[in-house]
Amino acid sequence: MTKTLLNLSLTALLALSTAAGAQETTTDGEVTTDGQTTTDGAAAAGDADGPSAPVAGLDTGREIAEESQAYIKETHDDWSVRCFPTEGGEDMCQMYQLLTESEGNPVAEFTLYRLEGAGNIVAGATIAVPLGTLLTEEVKLSVDDGKAKSYAYSFCTMGGCFARIGLTGPEVEALKKGAQAQIEIVPAQAPDQNVSIDVSLSGFTAAYNAASTLDK
Repeated sequence: MTKTLLNLSLTALLALSTAAGAQETTTDGEVTTDGQTTTDGAAAAGDADGPSAPVAGLDTGREIAEESQAYIKETHDDWSVRCFPTEGGEDMCQMYQLLTESEGNPVAEFTLYRLEGAGNIVAGATIAVPLGTLLTEEVKLSVDDGKAKSYAYSFCTMGGCFARIGLTGPEVEALKKGAQAQIEIVPAQAPDQNVSIDVSLSGFTAAYNAASTLDK
């Protein structure tokens, strides 16, 4: 019933826009009882297939492109090079490490890509931590026994909270030469405690060289 009513409505709209011209035009077709003229077989085809051109005001829709699937291009010790396909160009790749706690359960992620044209910032990184992290206590990053720096969280999703950080040339060099970095966060339910997460730097340099360089 719904399909029939819709076809009737579309037919009525088309009829209103063409009624005057149809009555004044002489063709070889048959004149119907309501004054409209149809050619042989045209009315039947029109009822079966609907109008050949979109009706004004109706959205005919657009195809949705498939989401690009990330893949691991190569692995260097504890770092992976994760790439995302692009249309008609070179795939975009970032270095990636899934961080785990002592029992092997994943607790955080560290991704990094190179930057060009961003002044003294030569690399961008994203640190992902679990929901329930105290956001007013910024995430801290240090290398070996070096002094830690703190970074503000950028946003949170259902998957966790994220800090998007910029790294200078000397900071990247410290990561290349270091053995281990540490990420420190504070749980919201235990604000008097700090949770330290180890980041292996084994394979960092090779993965860094394989990562894509993005223009700012």
